[in-house]
Amino acid sequence: MAVNYGTKRVVVGAHYGLRDWLSQRVTAALMVVFTILVVGQLLLISGPITYDAWYAIFASQWMKVLTFIVIVSLLVHVWVGMRDIWMDYVKPPGIRLLMQVLTLAWLLGCSGWAIQVLWRL
Repeated sequence: MAVNYGTKRVVVGAHYGLRDWLSQRVTAALMVVFTILVVGQLLLISGPITYDAWYAIFASQWMKVLTFIVIVSLLVHVWVGMRDIWMDYVKPPGIRLLMQVLTLAWLLGCSGWAIQVLWRL
C-alpha cells in the first residue's frame, strides 16, 4: 500500500535556467576573445595610439560586423543579468515589469546608438 506523505512537487522542467547560464558564458567568452583581438591589434601599432589608429582598426567591414556581434552579445549578457536581478530582488510584479521594460528600452537604445556609431547612419 502506497503512503502519500505530502503534495506532489511541481516540476518546472528539466534544465530550467541552463539556457540563461549558457548564454552568459558564451557571450562572456565572445567578449574576451574580442578584447584579446583588439588589444593584440593595439600592441602591433608602433608609436602613439591616435584617433587614426583607432579608426584603422575599426574601418574594415568585417571588424564592424564583429564589433556589432560583440555589442549584441553584451546586450544579451546584460539583459540576462539584469532580468535575474529584477526577478530576485524586486517583489511587486508591477514594479518588476516596469524595471524590465525600462531595461529593454535602454538596451534597444544602446543597440541603435551602436549601429549609428559603427556605420555612421
